[in-house]
Amino acid sequence: MQATCSHCGARSTLSDAQIGRHPRVQFRCAHCGKHTVVKTPQADSTQVVHAAPAVAQFESGPDPAALLGTDAKNLSLPPGKNIALAVLSGPAKGLVYALEKPWVVLGRTAGDVLIDDPNVSRWHCAVEVKGDVVRVRDLDSTNGTFVGAERISATELRHLSEFRLGESVVLLTITAKLAVPR
Repeated sequence: MQATCSHCGARSTLSDAQIGRHPRVQFRCAHCGKHTVVKTPQADSTQVVHAAPAVAQFESGPDPAALLGTDAKNLSLPPGKNIALAVLSGPAKGLVYALEKPWVVLGRTAGDVLIDDPNVSRWHCAVEVKGDVVRVRDLDSTNGTFVGAERISATELRHLSEFRLGESVVLLTITAKLAVPR
């Protein structure tokens, strides 16, 4: 870097070792012997580690194994039964989601069931099924998941149980699978 003495105007060359990462550097002028402080150009320290893709990607939600540990291996849909979630009120009113896997995440912008509600977190809650046992688990959402008037972290649900996230009330239905006609 070239630096100019503020006293006599003589030009000096400063090495990278002298500058380092300092925003200002003091040097002694070789011509007049006086000290001068100069401002150094700072390289932008921002680095792009990963460029975002041009196309939005679908996020299915957190891995159940991360939250449930070894219990995640026990998740399974019950044979001979259909489980569905029906949104009774709120922005997604009328939406019915049939569970095809034992771990389903409900969220505003990510998950299996999307509910466009500003009071719903990105990954708000999950419905987990272990055979005949169905539970709703809050995923550390900002506004909480409620069964009745009670904010829950996790609770068991039964056929026709309702739970609320944001402005949406969701109904759980468990019905027998119909026999396929021959």
